[in-house]
Amino acid sequence: MKWLIRFLLLFTLCTPAIVVSAISNSEISSRQQLDNNLQVVLTQRKGLSDIVDYLGSYGGLLQDQKSTENQLPDKVQRQQIRSTWVSLLDRLMILDSISQSYEDYTQQDEVTRKRAFRIAYAAFLARYRYVLDFLQITERHPQLHILLNERVAELGLESGTYSKIKFHYLNIAIATEFARLTLSYSLTGEQPGFPLNQGIEEDQAKLWDYAKGKGIKQTVKNGVQIVKDSSFKAFFPVQKGVSEWMGDVRVRRPHQSLITQQQIRTLLPRLEPGDVLLERREWYLSNIGLPGFWPHAALHIGTPEQRRRYFDDEQVSNWLKQQGIDNGELDSLLKHRYPKAYAESLSTDEENHAIRIIEAISEGVVFTSVEHSADADSLAILRPKLNKLAKAKAILQAFHYIGRPYDFNFDFLTDSELVCTELVYKAYEADQDKPGLSLPVVEIMGRLATPANQIVKQFDEKFGSPEQQFELVFFLDGHEKSKTAVESDVADFRQSWKRPKWHIFVQKPNG
Repeated sequence: MKWLIRFLLLFTLCTPAIVVSAISNSEISSRQQLDNNLQVVLTQRKGLSDIVDYLGSYGGLLQDQKSTENQLPDKVQRQQIRSTWVSLLDRLMILDSISQSYEDYTQQDEVTRKRAFRIAYAAFLARYRYVLDFLQITERHPQLHILLNERVAELGLESGTYSKIKFHYLNIAIATEFARLTLSYSLTGEQPGFPLNQGIEEDQAKLWDYAKGKGIKQTVKNGVQIVKDSSFKAFFPVQKGVSEWMGDVRVRRPHQSLITQQQIRTLLPRLEPGDVLLERREWYLSNIGLPGFWPHAALHIGTPEQRRRYFDDEQVSNWLKQQGIDNGELDSLLKHRYPKAYAESLSTDEENHAIRIIEAISEGVVFTSVEHSADADSLAILRPKLNKLAKAKAILQAFHYIGRPYDFNFDFLTDSELVCTELVYKAYEADQDKPGLSLPVVEIMGRLATPANQIVKQFDEKFGSPEQQFELVFFLDGHEKSKTAVESDVADFRQSWKRPKWHIFVQKPNG
């Protein structure tokens, strides 16, 4: 409540800023961030609406309590319900962050302050309204209370999560926040044409209905026809344009990563071709719907000089000669098989850093630098316990996928489009010609996938056994409160897959 009191006092008591003709870079940045936040609220409000519509229609998951009094959801239904729950929590976290972001704008001019307040207020209304809509459904199905309160480490769910959410949103404290913020909003005056006006009006009306007693006991009327794939759309933003935008939007710390460029430079000598990078960036919308703490993976291929030195190996040389490469250099084979991709790999990024990475991002399967790819908040480097020949073949296979689009449908069964972990999976996939990695494949809403978090879970479970497939090279662990990333040990890394996705809110200052 302290942030709310400061929030209201600063908004109502701050005197208007002096208007000047010149706009500073910080003001431009603030306006750009507010524009992003506005779009975030629109997108996340729609996402919450999709989730509630999906559950409200029962979506094949839930039946009327009267007819299912002695029935429990089956395994697939439980997975779908938990995935829906995680997606809802992700969106609440994003909206909560924007609700609190008003404090970042209290020193701006009056117009900017008011715009920031309207956006923060809309974010508050959306999460409050749609949680109550969600609870209105789940409270009619007591079996869901047990299911949603279970601890599921791989999904980042702590035990008792549902009870905590229920207590917070059915508490008099948040109702008081609603009343106070609504009063402040009425004092600002509505801005005609503001994109969030309709959502604000609808959410206000729904919340006032709840306040009049039309609450949890009332049945939600499902007025939206759920399309065939609605369950998946409730979790993943499959529309290409929206997904690309979400991949670039960060709701806090827009230009600051916890891992510094100096730290990245010190890591470069420790990398070898074939290493796998696991990365996490806080506050990005692209984390929504992706299960677990670790959302992204990339493949380190090194520079031509690194590859020449590293693959100076008799087994690799013999294999290359079988491919018609008499000089025994992997780069000659890469250039021969994929001339266009190879030429692209010799370029540099916008900051003139050497290309060393292949990864699948929203723009597709691309070459990047370590300086760009590792510009993250947490980073782990895993080294496959394979010989150099297997790694050379994996890099060759990764070149095969350069230029293919990102798979916004998250479907491992297709090769025409790929997601980040799918690139690593298929590069290291074993066949009759090479040993490889046996990475975990799980079903997520009918799609087969290898979430990065599952790779860490497998590492933890197989650690110290003959089935261990990776060695940990290093682990840079981000700490939000201190705004730093520090090198941590294998014990911490093994436990990282169990972290909730909102780890930054419960993390101790020293980690």
